[in-house]
Amino acid sequence: GSGLWVCRPAPRCGDQIYNPSQHCCYYGTILTMNQTRPCGPNCTFWPCFELCCSEYIGFQKKYVVRLKVQGLKSQCFTSPVSSNCKKKRTTSHWP
Repeated sequence: GSGLWVCRPAPRCGDQIYNPSQHCCYYGTILTMNQTRPCGPNCTFWPCFELCCSEYIGFQKKYVVRLKVQGLKSQCFTSPVSSNCKKKRTTSHWP
């Protein structure tokens, strides 16, 4: 029989096309997998793999880095904790 060709639109970030195996889209900016961003005053996180979440414990605001769950629209309140941002993170565990 004849094969069925399925065309999927290329992923877009704003008005640019990107390769999701090498980059991710973070608020309209294309980032490489190893780029980091600040999360609160004491943390960095990898936007391609993690979420920067601000949470309140009583009246105190704290920042928590949570893992993105592949294949799901990750949200802070349902994602597993990657690290608490109590002190500056110096070691990296992502490529």
